[in-house]
Amino acid sequence: MTDSKSHWLIDTHCHIDVYDDPVAEITQAHDAQVHVVAVTEDPGRYRLLRTRLGRREGVEIALGYHPLRAATLAPHDLARFFRLLPQATWVGEIGLDFSRAGLPTKSQQLRAFEAILAEPQLRTKPVTVHSRGAERDTITRLAQAQIPAILHWYTGPIRLAEDALAAGMYFSINPAMIRSKKANALLRHLPAQRILLETDGPFARHESRPARPSDVGAVVDHLAHQWNTPDGQVETIVLANQQRLLRQSTTAEALSGDGSAGA
Repeated sequence: MTDSKSHWLIDTHCHIDVYDDPVAEITQAHDAQVHVVAVTEDPGRYRLLRTRLGRREGVEIALGYHPLRAATLAPHDLARFFRLLPQATWVGEIGLDFSRAGLPTKSQQLRAFEAILAEPQLRTKPVTVHSRGAERDTITRLAQAQIPAILHWYTGPIRLAEDALAAGMYFSINPAMIRSKKANALLRHLPAQRILLETDGPFARHESRPARPSDVGAVVDHLAHQWNTPDGQVETIVLANQQRLLRQSTTAEALSGDGSAGA
């Protein structure tokens, strides 16, 4: 994301490859001054999306290894993840899922997640993380690895959210969450300085349709109402949070000693 776009809001978690017309969605987001982080579910999809979109302005393609894909991904897929990691600017989505759908592959998920978290390069990139039904395990491992990740669509207990905050993590809020009593209870406990935006489109919904990146503005409106703060001030807070996250990644890269951060 270039400095000239530093005043743009970021949709930190969007499945742009699932839309019927990803390019049209990116164009609409660009017109709304929203930068899109296009998460992927596995290294193969990451490569396909990079090929399809090329170096298109207004979108970052994130390298993913989705926990619910653990049953179908092979060892060579994880090796490919590590080969592609140096060229990725964002990572996601990765994480754990111990819901009914994910519990049968718990051991495979843990092995893959722990291997990914052990990779030093992960500390030099923004990371968006899935934690459904596995919040304690996810937060504990991220904290041990000292990765200030973004917890995407967090649905776990508030007491565990406190642990995540203590470890420097962020929480991304989407348009579907603002209609949830549980999510709004969480929002009341989160400091404004740890909140980022997402849509999780097209899986999340907004106004009876799949959410799209430009809908992050609806989240800003909701936060303004909940915090009794003008929209413009909320946007300023979120922009500052985005920049802090990106600076943390840049600083980590500089400290990694690879000599490339200032090139």
